Amino acid sequence: MPSAPPATAREVRLAAVPDGLPVPGDLTVAEAPVPAAAPGHVLVRNRAFQVFAGLRTLIGGAARDTPVPGLRPGDPLFGPAVGEVVAGAGPFGPGELVAHPLGWREYALVPVAACAPVDPALPDPLAALSSGSAAYGALTRAATVRAGDVVLVTGAAGGVGSLAGQIARLLGAARVIGTTGSPAKAARLVSELGYDAVITAGTRTDPGGFAEALAEAAPDGIDVLLDTVGGHQLAAAVEAARVGARFALVGALAGQLAAGGAGAAAPVEFDGFRLVVRGVTLAGYRASLHPGVEEEWAGRFGGWLRSGEIRFPVTRVLGIGRAPEALAGLVSGQYAGTVVVELPQD
Repeated sequence: MPSAPPATAREVRLAAVPDGLPVPGDLTVAEAPVPAAAPGHVLVRNRAFQVFAGLRTLIGGAARDTPVPGLRPGDPLFGPAVGEVVAGAGPFGPGELVAHPLGWREYALVPVAACAPVDPALPDPLAALSSGSAAYGALTRAATVRAGDVVLVTGAAGGVGSLAGQIARLLGAARVIGTTGSPAKAARLVSELGYDAVITAGTRTDPGGFAEALAEAAPDGIDVLLDTVGGHQLAAAVEAARVGARFALVGALAGQLAAGGAGAAAPVEFDGFRLVVRGVTLAGYRASLHPGVEEEWAGRFGGWLRSGEIRFPVTRVLGIGRAPEALAGLVSGQYAGTVVVELPQD
């Protein structure tokens, strides 16, 4: 049984709107009262929470039209978390592991409707924090992968991309190409994570170099794009599209992780005429518009993990006190895979 909660616990708050990319000083770790149990809610002691690039947009002071509201100084951060129920309600009893959206704190009072049980068959409960549902949904709903397709995944070393290449392969892709800024990450993507080729040339600042590298990696063009970056990588993908290509836009890291601005815009110029003459479909992927995809993914992911058909790359940062540096490290490209902060359970 979980022990009784303390009177106070730590949470991570936005200290100041970042001037450019966030640095650890933009966040603060503060003591806060542990909330009392309330009807229709469960009190959860968090074990781990995800660090994700979208926080740059939410803390940048200019978020609009986002699925969740932006944050102001003094607000606690939030995001996917896994924890143990301390005080239960509804179908969740004490000791049960649940996934929920109130990370970045040691204890969370979560509406029952926002909780989901963690599959006890998962080899590692932290797999419930993967971003794979976005990759899976995009590759099965927005840009359906067909047998024999050539698939391009931009930002392939991130939480979405590190699973997207493997998913594309399992869905029947004949060739999977990724992009990343690090030769070390590129080597791992090829050796461990299902990619046939990875482009590092021109990924950040050289549109011409990137377009040339893509033409070399996919001389006959691409059928599917899962795009987490945007910018000149998206523009080059339009040029490389085959007739009938399907593009799914999952993120916009070129804007979210730009040194200037607030991470809330990602303008890109590409040749719209190419979309027309090649019959390319281009869709933004948002999970809430595809009911059932999360449950479908959870079932397939658990099965693939248990069979060894898929790997879950995860970077673990220990202790809530290191959470501010974990976000700064993520946006600077320091980590690969899904990044989580693990909390001691002594």
